Amino acid sequence: QVQLLESGGGLVQAGESLTLSCAASGYGFDKYAMGWFRQAPGKEREFVAAIGWTGTGTKYADSMKGRFTISRDNAKNTVTLQVISLKPEDTAVYYCAADLDFGDNWYEGVIFGSWGPGTQVTVSS
Repeated sequence: QVQLLESGGGLVQAGESLTLSCAASGYGFDKYAMGWFRQAPGKEREFVAAIGWTGTGTKYADSMKGRFTISRDNAKNTVTLQVISLKPEDTAVYYCAADLDFGDNWYEGVIFGSWGPGTQVTVSS
């Protein structure tokens, strides 16, 4: 399995943009689909986006389409989530995840691979 570590979170103003990164270590990064989830205070974890093994396929939660962009660099073992026009409701802990499958399991939050510890994003109004 790969080990994951997120970075790039912090305190930002509404309307600003942010880029989150997830660095993977271990064997076989390019064999894993990668993705992002988030969990806001008092709410359940929700799916944000996922990207396939080669980066040519992506999935987004309907509510995330348009402001969130996921990408990966298999040469650097990283996956990135770019967010524009941040809103206070984007405040959450953002988690990176890895799974061998790239199917509906991502929408359902069923991940049998690895999780990162999360990075806090706080958006002030």
